[in-house]
Amino acid sequence: MTAPAAFRTCPTTGLKVHRQADALIKANAVAATVSLLVGGVAAVLVLLTRWQAVHLLPADWFYRILTVHGMSMLIFFIIFFEMAVLYFASAVVLNSRVAAPRLAWVAFVLMVAGAILVEWMMWTGKADVLFTSYVPLKAHPLYYLGIILFAVGALVVTSLFFATLVVARRERTYQGSVPLVTFGGATAAIIAVITLLHGAAVYIPTFLWSLGLVPMDAEVYRLIWWGLGHSSQQINVAAMVSIWYLLGGLTIGAVVLNEKISRSAFVLYVLFISMASAHHLLVDPGFSPAWKVWNTSYAMYLAVLASMVHGFTVPAGMEAGMRLRGFTHGLFEWLRKAPWGDPGFSALVFSVIIFGFLGGITGVTFGTEQINIIAHNTFRIPGHFHATVVGGTALAFMGVTYYVIPLIFRKQIAFWPLVKIQPYLFAIGMTLFSMAMTFAGTFGVPRRHYDISFAAAPFAVEFNPAVDLILGVMALGGLLASLGGAIYILSTVWSVFFGKPLAEDATFGAVPAAILKPPPAPPAGDADHKGLTRGTLVLVGVFLLAFIAYYFVNWKLLSAVWRVG
Repeated sequence: MTAPAAFRTCPTTGLKVHRQADALIKANAVAATVSLLVGGVAAVLVLLTRWQAVHLLPADWFYRILTVHGMSMLIFFIIFFEMAVLYFASAVVLNSRVAAPRLAWVAFVLMVAGAILVEWMMWTGKADVLFTSYVPLKAHPLYYLGIILFAVGALVVTSLFFATLVVARRERTYQGSVPLVTFGGATAAIIAVITLLHGAAVYIPTFLWSLGLVPMDAEVYRLIWWGLGHSSQQINVAAMVSIWYLLGGLTIGAVVLNEKISRSAFVLYVLFISMASAHHLLVDPGFSPAWKVWNTSYAMYLAVLASMVHGFTVPAGMEAGMRLRGFTHGLFEWLRKAPWGDPGFSALVFSVIIFGFLGGITGVTFGTEQINIIAHNTFRIPGHFHATVVGGTALAFMGVTYYVIPLIFRKQIAFWPLVKIQPYLFAIGMTLFSMAMTFAGTFGVPRRHYDISFAAAPFAVEFNPAVDLILGVMALGGLLASLGGAIYILSTVWSVFFGKPLAEDATFGAVPAAILKPPPAPPAGDADHKGLTRGTLVLVGVFLLAFIAYYFVNWKLLSAVWRVG
């Protein structure tokens, strides 16, 4: 049995925190923040190049920095943070020790070494292949080796997550079923295993191909790579939704209306969400229409159903929790009187809205085979995934960080007045950015070309004059989101390394209010949830109307292209 000295007791939650889990969460969170900083700097450089009025970088540096941005954000930042989430959802939530902590540190070293190796290759111009690194584009072999090392480390951490669940069960550190947050973490871990196995299946042969040892088929590469490239973002979705439930409970005492329904939705993610990878291949001639339709309609919609379930249960649980605590007047008193000054709460709400309205609606629409043909490789695609991965996942990660710092690092949050407005700046900026990119793509602005004027092309290209205005709005939104991201990095880094230790009598001006004064418990007994979610039902109705309208508009655009009717 582990000695008591190996644990500390959280004074806020009463949880027993294994000190190795504590340290591993801190290490992975710091690595994630460093990756976010690198990716954020690259994002500003890419933005100032795609903004035609500035057009900062030459072509070679644009593609180099775009590669840095994609890998640093979509792989390193997101997955480092998700590893911290896995340690929290297993060891901390279950009051358990980490299984094989020495192996956990070996895995962390592998991930850091792999990330540094990849960054070195990208910044030195030896891997100008973009995030997708499509064959026959070829990077230096060390680039692929770095990705393999990183993936192996992440796969080890994922395995240790499951091992920690076994330890917790054997040592009886919790009672009953695992909490919903842990169940969601298990969903993310299972998807991570599927994703990383795809990564091994594609990057090990590609590494050998870069050495000139084996041939590589471009179509096979694309098929297997998207099992990694898209599924890695589905790990985000499961982790993000888990954080939604966690933040709802931490900030306002949200309730879970029906755990069986929420858990069933997580299971649908495991079974079907990876099939959504196929929508990246809808214009590829190597796959049959039957394969494309099956993977991007009938089966994928079950994963969409899971997201729509969570899209209702999370805000409905928030509304029910607030109404049970006395905020019962009208449809939206529970929302008006919520703690909007708590950055954890505001980040949660904005994450749900941006992910659902901007990311979810566009994702399902663009994933339709017929509509995809007018959206593929236009600015509409990055407009979509910036709404999901950045406006949804990254913002949720930022929100939970403001609780991780006091609870795990035991530090007060620096620059609190700025932190309170940080989610607003980031959310407004990312909304403008994503919507502008989507509108620009509707006018045909290409996704990856660094110069939309095609100045050196032997043919003339003219866009609608509105495109210049739209790109200006995109730049404004991107710079505003970058400011929000910079505040997040400044606050978290300063808090962790130079912040004031959190005393028992800490004031509300340095930490989220719910840390020191948790939401009161709802009335005892089995509450009747009837009528507790009527405000959320109205919001869901608005969402469905927006979904129908956007879907119809895209079919209308398609009919104009095809001259139907």
